[in-house]
Amino acid sequence: MKSTRLLWKFTLVTALAAAVTGQTLQAARMPPAPPVAWLALIGEYGRPVDRSFVLERGGKLYFRTHDREHLISTGANLQIEGERATFVRRDGAVTELRVGKAGYPRLPFSDVAGGVFRIHPLQPVPRLIAAALRKQPPRESGHVLPADLVELTSLDRSIKLDIRYATRRNFLSTPVYSQANAYLQRPAAEAVVRASAMLKPFGFGLLVHDAYRPWYVTDVFWQATPVPLRKFVADPAQGSRHNRGCAVDITLYDLATGREVPMTGVYDEMSDRSYADYPGGTSRQRWLRQLLRQAMEKVGFEVYEFEWWHFDYQGWQRYPILNLRFEEIGKN
Repeated sequence: MKSTRLLWKFTLVTALAAAVTGQTLQAARMPPAPPVAWLALIGEYGRPVDRSFVLERGGKLYFRTHDREHLISTGANLQIEGERATFVRRDGAVTELRVGKAGYPRLPFSDVAGGVFRIHPLQPVPRLIAAALRKQPPRESGHVLPADLVELTSLDRSIKLDIRYATRRNFLSTPVYSQANAYLQRPAAEAVVRASAMLKPFGFGLLVHDAYRPWYVTDVFWQATPVPLRKFVADPAQGSRHNRGCAVDITLYDLATGREVPMTGVYDEMSDRSYADYPGGTSRQRWLRQLLRQAMEKVGFEVYEFEWWHFDYQGWQRYPILNLRFEEIGKN
């Protein structure tokens, strides 16, 4: 009987969350999935410094270069601007797009396997963790709000967790968290719950990959990541919004199936596909990415331009940089 009352209370609170704010989402109907055969063609071609895209939009296939977008005629013979187009395959995989006499090699995403992006850390991660634990976060001055970290799923049990940094399924291929939990400062956590309520009528729930992050982990990420890729990780000298409990790495899952939805790129992928305005992929992927962004922005978050999944909560500057391990939260 007690569990029934708790479930009723949770359901009521979740249902009222969006109504209390008076906020709703206005989104067009989700685009249909493209033909399965097109998925093998959609991607990036050319050279890394001058890449082109094959993408789907409005049920049509396009070839986008740096200055133009060309419709791919998908009848019996593929054509682009009146020239014959051929997707060259090797061992079943597309390796090149040929348009007339011009060739555009397929740009591989070789660092993504099984939905996980990985790098080769500059130093062994256990050594970096040991060194980071001996360091201190940057000193701050001025007034800051007291920390009030709350576990997200304690406020909304429909929010699912996939805390990659507590597993080997992350860009460093080794666990860096001691627990698979997601904490945020209370106002930010309550805002995520409101976003969750707004998304339910569309058939989606929220899936969290990361939230509060101890400062020492930020230092590990920075020291492990090659310099050209460091725009995807925070500088420990400045501290991260994650360290303040005001950033969340988040995506959508299908309420009917429980499965994570496909976006334009995978979580933590250090490539252009992670940009919040990346033009490639499919209409459905971009629609889902925009739906998530709209929901989060309506409740006070702002997307990070290089990572479609990363959202910072308003007023994050007022909170301190924290270096608490998960098992230490709530003990003081």
